[in-house]
Amino acid sequence: MGDHPAGYGKVFHDARFNWKYSTEPEPELNGRRIYWPRGKVLGGSSAINAMVWVRGHPADYAEWGAAAPGWGWEDVVPVFRRIERWTGGACAHRGGDGPLSVTDMGGAMHPLTRAYVRAAEQAGIPTNTDYNGAAMEGAGFYQISTAGGRRASTAQAYLRAARKLPNLRIVCGAMATRIVMEGRCATGIDYVQRGRAQTARAGEVILCGGAINSPQLLMLSGIGPAAHLRDHGIEVVQDAPHVGRNLMDHLGSDHLFRTRVPSLNQVLRPWWGKALAGMQYVAAQRGPLAMSLNQGGGFIRLAGGDGPPDTQLYFSPLSYSSAPTGKRPLMSPDPFPAVRLGFNPAKPTSRGSVTLRSRDPLAAPVMRGGYLATEHDRRLMIAGTREVRRIASMPALKDVIETELDPGPDCVTDDEILDFARAEAWTVFHQCGTCRMGQDAAASVVGPDLRVHGVAGLRVADASIFPTIPTGNTNAPAVMVGERAFDLITQG
Repeated sequence: MGDHPAGYGKVFHDARFNWKYSTEPEPELNGRRIYWPRGKVLGGSSAINAMVWVRGHPADYAEWGAAAPGWGWEDVVPVFRRIERWTGGACAHRGGDGPLSVTDMGGAMHPLTRAYVRAAEQAGIPTNTDYNGAAMEGAGFYQISTAGGRRASTAQAYLRAARKLPNLRIVCGAMATRIVMEGRCATGIDYVQRGRAQTARAGEVILCGGAINSPQLLMLSGIGPAAHLRDHGIEVVQDAPHVGRNLMDHLGSDHLFRTRVPSLNQVLRPWWGKALAGMQYVAAQRGPLAMSLNQGGGFIRLAGGDGPPDTQLYFSPLSYSSAPTGKRPLMSPDPFPAVRLGFNPAKPTSRGSVTLRSRDPLAAPVMRGGYLATEHDRRLMIAGTREVRRIASMPALKDVIETELDPGPDCVTDDEILDFARAEAWTVFHQCGTCRMGQDAAASVVGPDLRVHGVAGLRVADASIFPTIPTGNTNAPAVMVGERAFDLITQG
């Protein structure tokens, strides 16, 4: 797989590194199954994601703190600073010497990405040079988790040093199948490695399987909705009705614009362009192969009032609309010059779920995104499309855009825009919330200390514990949860 950023496209459909999950047919998306790639390597999905680093808005953590004291904005900001090795240097808002490198890519942006930021400013959206700083609102260039042009996954940032510790053993090629329980106390993990069943014993078990596999493993171990467990012949250890519920995700919609000037397509499409980009990367870890797919974006509010952002923007000077089904060949983009300008509602109110397909731990669970189930989400999909077009109509982009290819100028009315979203919108890969955190055991799965309600010796520490979905990409909040888990565990 490698750790260069462009490797994201290589592993997007590679079963060696990716669980390649898919949802059940989504009722509000024309019955489409939505592809959910998830990391199957050390570092989890941080090893295969697009590397965009977004902490979230203070209002997100006001919601978290209300659900679980100790998780408010003032609690988590020091943790984010502790994580970061920000290339902009340490300051009141950013960390400069943490284990995980976060890079300011502003100096390397494609001219069309710069045109996008100018167009946003012309549309009344202020330019924000650090959305992870004092304020989040505005448009700008995305920061990415890279170190010296190489991907900074959690494995790279944490495990490379930690693997030397005498009390750490890393077991690869292993599949956890069940939490070992003695009554209502977790004492270890059963797992399969190279076809052999084995057991690891522990004084405390911490699940970090993510929003899909952590609830799955809990249910396989008898912790979950009692009726659902009995349906699959699983003995109920703890009736926990919210395990696998409350799934949240960001649903994105992309617009494809053909440009009058060359885009990144003309760099990465021809053989000589690939060779030049490859040499540039090998020689200096710079150029398009050292960057994320989405170079620009931002956070705006489309609803009335003065609240936090409700919409995230994305801009890429690259397109691959001609890619075959099941492929995402970033090194073979469209043969014509084009850019993608997209968005997603930042705080969707639709909810999905993860349930068991069978008691077989090797069987993928049943996944439902539940997308566009609420009027709030449908309204924002329509408003987001109109906002993308408004930005594209500003002089800085209008001068370089030839035509809108997708959805195209014939897609005008609210119904037509919503039909396009139902046919084409897809996940931004931010599944979370399926083991949500809260004080009330009747309405959550883990407490503020990340311990599973009603079970001793068991915690969950990953994106599944998010009480509400953050405004922005979920990798940074997930890493923060891991750091907070360290604090909670070492404090006893």
